[in-house]
Amino acid sequence: MRVLIAEDEPRLAEALARGLRRNGFAVDIALDGSQALKRTAVVDYDAVVLDRDLPQVHGDEVCRKLVDADRPPRILMLTAAADVRARVEGLNLGADDYLTKPFAFAEVVARLHALQRRHSVPQKPVLERAGIRLDPARHEVTREGKPVTLSPKEFGVLHVLLRAEGSVVSPETLLERVWDEHVDPFTNTVRVTVMNLRRKLGRPPVIETVIGTGYRLA
Repeated sequence: MRVLIAEDEPRLAEALARGLRRNGFAVDIALDGSQALKRTAVVDYDAVVLDRDLPQVHGDEVCRKLVDADRPPRILMLTAAADVRARVEGLNLGADDYLTKPFAFAEVVARLHALQRRHSVPQKPVLERAGIRLDPARHEVTREGKPVTLSPKEFGVLHVLLRAEGSVVSPETLLERVWDEHVDPFTNTVRVTVMNLRRKLGRPPVIETVIGTGYRLA
């Protein structure tokens, strides 16, 4: 899941980003509303964690523009205002969910997973194929009932492949969905991550390489 954190408090933004990356999300940061709009104009984010009180371009205006986009991301709005009127205003702007500061990090993760499940194409909360079972909420993977320990990027790649349901996924798509903007597009990190994922999933191998195209789960 590719997420943009639009938050003008750098320490909070970095803390959220670190935590989400540990949970398998690909995360970028925008420290003001103008940056947020520039980033969302070039990247199709699955979700935006949006502080309502952003400088330069207010979070309300950012929310309006995102909602009007051709492929709008899901929006989790953050604010220090806890009264009902403020929450109603945020939701009426088009936000999908609303969270007041201070908040528990685990709740941010849970709400993002919930927003992901609300996608227009229904997604199963637990994904299964070829004896592999992946639970995004618990961040757990098993094969034939045995636990498999994966790094966040390996988990992300497997998640994307499982959601593809046997269709081929290109390396470019994996880079966009699993890594953030700092990754070198010419790196071999996708190939290395898939190689390590194959090894950890064990035999018989279930990830096929389609020459010149990408990868798929058998």
